[in-house]
Amino acid sequence: MEVLIERWTKLRSQLPPGANLLAVSKGHPSSSIRILAELGQRDFGESRLQEALSKIQDLEDLDWLRWHFVGRIQANKVRGIIRHFSVVHSVDSLKLAERISRISREENKTPEIMLQVKFLEDPSKGGFKKDQLVHEWYELNALPNLQITGLMTIPPIGLDLKGRLSLFKECRELANSLDLKGCSMGMTRDWQEALEAGSTWLRMGSGLFGERLLNVNRQRDITKST
Repeated sequence: MEVLIERWTKLRSQLPPGANLLAVSKGHPSSSIRILAELGQRDFGESRLQEALSKIQDLEDLDWLRWHFVGRIQANKVRGIIRHFSVVHSVDSLKLAERISRISREENKTPEIMLQVKFLEDPSKGGFKKDQLVHEWYELNALPNLQITGLMTIPPIGLDLKGRLSLFKECRELANSLDLKGCSMGMTRDWQEALEAGSTWLRMGSGLFGERLLNVNRQRDITKST
């Protein structure tokens, strides 16, 4: 517990105005989330719906928490995500955005979303290509029941820190050109480069919580109740 508190305090002290810490709690128990919540951390990120729903239920007394979905989105999980998450960081296509818009309207929700952009080829990750996003921007921005607040990007594995900094700067420039304030970029290994480039959301997992503790395959599957 002391290590978690120390890491959180140190990270918070290093953030400039306008930069927010997203505590990515995937693979960590509700008890760790509660510790940070008691310190004042409001925003938590999860990437698996089943695991997240169990924690959200455990922590329902902390109704001021904001849950962010940061994982790849399966079409059949959209309704559950919309019902339980305020912010979605990983919208990677116009088709997915249209589905989220439709279901958000049905659920009477208006989630904040970030559009995931892929600046370099990486078969392991989804995302809009830069030119594609610019071409489809008018359609995306016209979708009802969505608040598009920024862009999200994940560098390819193996890209060095100089390359990551360049990629983050390109993401910031694209966001600015679309008049979007938010940039969700930077994780444990490259958060300083992301800050230098103008990140507004740092997604910190192992650098905050340490190694994952939970076996996510054993989480209660309660999606049928959502």
